[in-house]
Amino acid sequence: MAQTAAQKLAAVKAAIAATKANIAASQNTVMPQTKVDTTSLAGIAAASGTPAQTVANTPLVDEQAKAAEAAAAVKAAQGAGIATQVPAAGTFIGWDYQGNTQSTGTLRRAIIANGKGGQTISTVVEKNPDYVSGSRGTGAGTGTGTGTGTGTGTGTGTGTAAATASTASADLIAKQNADAIAAGKQADRQSAYDTLYNEFNKYGLGSMVETIKGLITDSNVNPSQFSLALQNTDVYKKRFSANQDRIAQGLKALTPAEYIGLEDQYQNIMRNYGLPSSYYAKDSIGTQAGFNKFIANDVSATELENRIATAQQRVINSNPEVLQALKQFYPDISNGDILAYTLDPKNGMDNINRKVTAAEIGGAALAQGLQANGGTAESLAGQGITKAQAQQGYTNVAGMVPRGSQLADIYGQTPYTQGTAEAEVFNTAGAAAATAKRKKLTGLETAAFSGSSGVGSLNRDRPISNYMLGQPGAGAY
Repeated sequence: MAQTAAQKLAAVKAAIAATKANIAASQNTVMPQTKVDTTSLAGIAAASGTPAQTVANTPLVDEQAKAAEAAAAVKAAQGAGIATQVPAAGTFIGWDYQGNTQSTGTLRRAIIANGKGGQTISTVVEKNPDYVSGSRGTGAGTGTGTGTGTGTGTGTGTGTAAATASTASADLIAKQNADAIAAGKQADRQSAYDTLYNEFNKYGLGSMVETIKGLITDSNVNPSQFSLALQNTDVYKKRFSANQDRIAQGLKALTPAEYIGLEDQYQNIMRNYGLPSSYYAKDSIGTQAGFNKFIANDVSATELENRIATAQQRVINSNPEVLQALKQFYPDISNGDILAYTLDPKNGMDNINRKVTAAEIGGAALAQGLQANGGTAESLAGQGITKAQAQQGYTNVAGMVPRGSQLADIYGQTPYTQGTAEAEVFNTAGAAAATAKRKKLTGLETAAFSGSSGVGSLNRDRPISNYMLGQPGAGAY
């Protein structure tokens, strides 16, 4: 009939009680001890070699009793089938002594569970520290397989071996901790390098970070300083050289992402306007001399596009007279490379617009067969005259100058010139005098031919009325 759990537990308790009774009975057995001189080093040193002497009876070693009791408990638990009370293989149970000569500091060995519920006597491990001095203590001693142990007793002994083992163990733990900390730091450094490399590699600049890999992964530089260390390398300074110029001008340095993003915008604009690749081609590390100039002078992508549009649409692709006037007015760009001129950041956009507008005004004069004067053109540009207004105005001037000049010659008046007509048409300095001169010449012509039989034929030779800019219906010569 199968036992219940309660019955099994009762069986274990009975077995343990019987073992205790046997142990109590055996404690009347005595063993001789050797009395050792503990007052001198010589006496302590000779303890292990002194012949045994008969002394007062002393109970057997407590550890033996405990070991026997533990062994009995193991067997009883095994027999009862209570698996939870059976020590696992390799579990330390207690100490036993080889022979019955404790007084000479004999070697001891451990009782260790060997398999489910079993036990065995292990090989000799170490001397019993409680008996090295020759005087058995009353306290219980415990120890580990490494040789460390603690105990209380009346005997004096040496703890050198235990202290040495304890120090060695502490050193090992400290070394393991130091190794773990070092490994963690190394992992952090590698992670920081990977992050920096991946960030730059997005822009094709991973090789730049590789130049400082050793500095990042093998040195004591703090990870927060990796970016600064990279900025101090020659290759970084060359790649982002415009930042130094920006700082010198009181501008903030751009981050690599901002710097490269601006370069990409420059490149896209130039491609869209069909500029030759020589204007935006980059070298092996991605630099472009022209782009560095733009960035150093804080030229935005919008401004760059305005410069290109000004050069291409208003000069290069305009009437040839505009480029002719530009080269005539400004010999410094006589080579015709207006694009290079407008893309040079040292030439401010306001200055470029003024010169191009003056060229457009001069081109409008040339298109009418008139002379183009740089001073007049720049003055008109400064007054806000546009290309379209210049074209209309010079159409009027071209109709006024020949007849006015002819009448001035006929009636002996001061010459009527292109400048006279320009002043009246564009309402510049001397406009009132120019208007009065034209009206005087018209009046002389009218008086000379009024009432004459030849008036009709002369009237037929008079030009069609010219309408001046801003003065519709003005008189005709």
